[in-house]
Amino acid sequence: MRHALAVVSSTEGSKELVREAGTLAAGVDARLTLLHVTTEEKYNDTYRELQSITSYGGEYGVYQAEQGAANYAEDIARETLSDIDVEYDAVGALGDPVETVLDHAENEGCDHVFVSGRTRSPTGKALFGDDTQQIILEFDGPVTVLTT
Repeated sequence: MRHALAVVSSTEGSKELVREAGTLAAGVDARLTLLHVTTEEKYNDTYRELQSITSYGGEYGVYQAEQGAANYAEDIARETLSDIDVEYDAVGALGDPVETVLDHAENEGCDHVFVSGRTRSPTGKALFGDDTQQIILEFDGPVTVLTT
C-alpha cells in the first residue's frame, strides 16, 4: 500500500474506519486521503433550507458544498489521527458516492480503499450495502470494509 483512500461518512463508525486506515497506512509509511462525499440530494436539501431562511445572505454553491465536506473530513482526521504519525489530506466532493470514490481513487493513484459497510437483516448479513458492494466489485485493488 502506497496511497490509501478512506471514505468518511456521517456515521459514528466512520471514526473507527479512519483510525484503522490511519494505523495501517502509518505502519507501511503510506499516504492517506480522507474523502467525504456530499450527494446531490443532500446538497439540494441544504440549498433549499438556506434559501428559505430570509436572513441568510450568503452563497451556497458547489464550492461551498465541497469545502464543507472537506472540512468535515478534516475534523474527523484531527479527532482520530492526532496520535498516529501518518501523512494525510482531507478532501470533499459533490456527486454520486460510488462514482466519486472510484474516480477519486483512480485520479489520485490510490491502491487501497477503506469504506464502511453495514450488516443487514439475518438473511442479508453477507451483503454490505449497495454502495459498498459496488465499490468492492469495481475498484481495481484491495478494499477493506469495516462493518458498523
